[in-house]
Amino acid sequence: MSDVRDIIILGSGPAGLTAAIYAARADLKPFVIEGIQPGGQLTITTDVENYPGFEHGIMGPELMEVMKKQAARFGTEFAFAAIDRVDLSGKVKTVYADKDAYRAHAIILCTGASARWLGIPSEEKFKGYGVSACATCDGFFFRDQVIVVVGGGDTALEEATFLSKFGSKVYVVHRRHELRASRAMQDRAFANPKIEFIWNSVVEEVFGDQKVKAVKLHDIVTGASRMLECGGLFIAIGHTPNTEIFKGHLDMDENGYLIVEPGTTRTNLSGVFAAGDVTDHVYRQAVTAAGMGCMAALDAERYLAGHHHAPTLEPR
Repeated sequence: MSDVRDIIILGSGPAGLTAAIYAARADLKPFVIEGIQPGGQLTITTDVENYPGFEHGIMGPELMEVMKKQAARFGTEFAFAAIDRVDLSGKVKTVYADKDAYRAHAIILCTGASARWLGIPSEEKFKGYGVSACATCDGFFFRDQVIVVVGGGDTALEEATFLSKFGSKVYVVHRRHELRASRAMQDRAFANPKIEFIWNSVVEEVFGDQKVKAVKLHDIVTGASRMLECGGLFIAIGHTPNTEIFKGHLDMDENGYLIVEPGTTRTNLSGVFAAGDVTDHVYRQAVTAAGMGCMAALDAERYLAGHHHAPTLEPR
């Protein structure tokens, strides 16, 4: 069993790296498999101004690089690899990645969630430069500007309502003539004088130079297209948790998010923990993901202490 590690962490976003920092300081020698997008969603974010400790803000990729260096400083090992499958049964868990097998007594799952995008090239071009999937993260940058939100569910209306605090006008573009959102969310949005709905329409193209300047809308009923000037485009058509490889192994909700015991990061399998956006579909913030990563490291350490006499990590 000499090749069995104490902890393997899947994912290298704020949750995974915070878990690594705490586990490494407890001398558990964590091993982080970074996944296909090292650093997570923050690597496609430009300015991060709401993460504590950075008075003047910090670039998303830089923040993740600093966190990775901090984890490495305490002895965390990293592997840039994509996870193929897992075997979480038994006391020893196995992760298969790029034809290699890694084994550990405890696993922390921090594989995150991926925002659903429109899938048009110009959207990709302007990500971080006017195109966003997080109003809470980026809304502040669009003060007194016209903003377009795409979607028709609770998330879209929550984003539109939040953005109305900053923007001069918020257009909600929805491909149907009725919303999927709850009645309470609809009533709040319809009563907001800053919010206007554009029905039966989709965003066809995004235009700008260094940042978004306009979007091209296509009416799917009439076939007509028109330009709408705006400073920001927020995609609010949902997120997909990166949990496909865990199906059949772990309990999930109807949307695929991992279920953890309330107040902990423990999943339904002993020795398996989950943190960040892979289990949190409510907050989805870097700081809450980091907090859950801390919780997962503490939960995992206590599990190991009870089963393998690992050193004790006290909260700080």
